[in-house]
Amino acid sequence: MNTNIISVGALESEAIYIMREVVAQFEKPVLLFSGGKDSITLVRLAQKAFYPAKIPFPLLHVDTGHNFPETIEFRDRLVKELGVELIVRNVQDNIDAGKVKEETGKYASRNMLQTETLLDAIEEFGFDACIGGARRDEEKARAKERIFSVRDDFGQWDEKNQRPELFDMLNGRIDLGQNVRVFPISNWTELDVWSYIQAENIEIPSIYFAHKRDTFIRDGLIWSVNDEVVYREEDEKVEERMVRFRTVGDMSCTAAVLSEATDIDTIVDEIRVSTISERGARIDDKRSEAAMEKRKQQGYF
Repeated sequence: MNTNIISVGALESEAIYIMREVVAQFEKPVLLFSGGKDSITLVRLAQKAFYPAKIPFPLLHVDTGHNFPETIEFRDRLVKELGVELIVRNVQDNIDAGKVKEETGKYASRNMLQTETLLDAIEEFGFDACIGGARRDEEKARAKERIFSVRDDFGQWDEKNQRPELFDMLNGRIDLGQNVRVFPISNWTELDVWSYIQAENIEIPSIYFAHKRDTFIRDGLIWSVNDEVVYREEDEKVEERMVRFRTVGDMSCTAAVLSEATDIDTIVDEIRVSTISERGARIDDKRSEAAMEKRKQQGYF
C-alpha cells in the first residue's frame, strides 16, 4: 500500500477541518487564488469541505499583468465550471494611479508590487480571513507562520508575536481592523501536493507539464522568452528547450526546469528524487537572505 497516499489522506482531513473552522469563525473569508497547483488544491479541498453546497467564499486573484497566459486561461475556465465568484484586482491599476512604482532593468518584477494591491482588496471588501496555499517547506520565512496567522490593522505580520497553536485548537478571535491569513496546507510538502493532485485526478494548467518553449539562460536559470515582459540582453541566445514550470508566478521572475515529464505520474517521480526546492526557480526570493520575510512583514500573503 502506498504510505504517501495514506499521509496525504490525513493531511486532507486536517485541511478540510481548517476550511470549516474558517467559515465557522470568520464573517467574510476569501481564498487567494493564483492559478497555481497549491491554490488549485485549496479549491478542491474547499469543494470537499462544503459538498454538496457550493464553495461559500469567493476567490481573489491579485493579477500582476505578467502571468503566463496558460494560467489565466485555466483560471477563467475553472471558476466558470465551478460557478464560484472570482474577484480580480490588478497591479497595473496601482501603477497607473502612482501608488506603486514599477521596477526596471535586468531583475525587474511586479511580484513585490502585489502587496499593496492585496491590502487594498482586503480593505475594499472587508475580508477578515484570507486563505492561502503557502507551505512550511517552501521557504524558511513561511516555516514561521501559524495556520491562523494574524495581521495587524496595517496588514503587517509580526513573526515574533504570533499565538501558540496547541493541538488542533485554532483561535480566530481578532480585534477590529485585524485580519488573518489561513494556511490549510501548511503541513504539506510539494510532494504531498503532487500526490494529492495525482490521487484526485485534478486538472492543472498545461504549463506544469513538459513542453517545447523558446527560452534563454541567465544566471544558470532557464527563462521563457517574452520580450514584452521578461528582460533579455541582446547576447542572451534564444533556444527551444523541453521544459516545465514547478511553480507558477510572474513570468518575469519564474524560471523553468528541463524536464520530460508530460504526465502527473512522471512529475511525482521527478519531484520524489529532486534535491532542489521549487522556490529555487523564483528569482524574487533570492534578492536577499530575508527577501520573503520582509515581504510578509509588509503584508504579502
